[in-house]
Amino acid sequence: MSTAPPADAPALLHAWSIPEREYARQEAHRGRRHAYTRLDPARTALAVIDMVPFFDGPYARGVIPQIQTLASALREAGGLVAWVLPGPGGPRAAREEFYGPRIAELYRTSGGSGPLAGRLWPQFTVDQGRDLLVEKASSSAFFPGFCPLPDLLAERDIDTVVVCGVVTDVCVAGSARDASTLGLRVVVVADATAAGSDEVHNAALRTLYRSFADVRATAEVLDLIRTG
Repeated sequence: MSTAPPADAPALLHAWSIPEREYARQEAHRGRRHAYTRLDPARTALAVIDMVPFFDGPYARGVIPQIQTLASALREAGGLVAWVLPGPGGPRAAREEFYGPRIAELYRTSGGSGPLAGRLWPQFTVDQGRDLLVEKASSSAFFPGFCPLPDLLAERDIDTVVVCGVVTDVCVAGSARDASTLGLRVVVVADATAAGSDEVHNAALRTLYRSFADVRATAEVLDLIRTG
């Protein structure tokens, strides 16, 4: 099992933003700022990406309350929560060549060991009877053959995924892109995802908003969940 940092460790929220020109571009294309103006909670899944203590940092700690709030609200509305953890990874030779053996091994074991629920940050409450707990063997939770999540969502007739977690520009972005490619409606929660800096976080959000996903604040997503 992974060990979490002290409860009094600092937590930060990104100063996130989408450039006004990107909003204007989408408004010109589709007549509105946000792609999705409603969602059906019963057909919606919250995909929580890689929220394990390995990816510690003030911005990762800062998104824990928003993720917990979103999970509780979606469950209450009849939706699905999917906790996606990093697994041992794909072919090792290529990873070791790319990262070097030491870093490759760190990433390979980043998800910890033991029962999946126990590997998450301890602040999270998992409903073992309703939530999904899965591992992914790539940066994306939606790359075919590397994570069971796409098939599990298809079995449940899920058409919308709300993506949050870490790291914004790597596994969150990769998951959102592949979910979009699979034909799902994708929402990325800007203040429930975290990267290493505001600059990196916002660059990833801009690309996602432009081409793959609606980008919303937690409060807006909660409104969509509660109004159906």
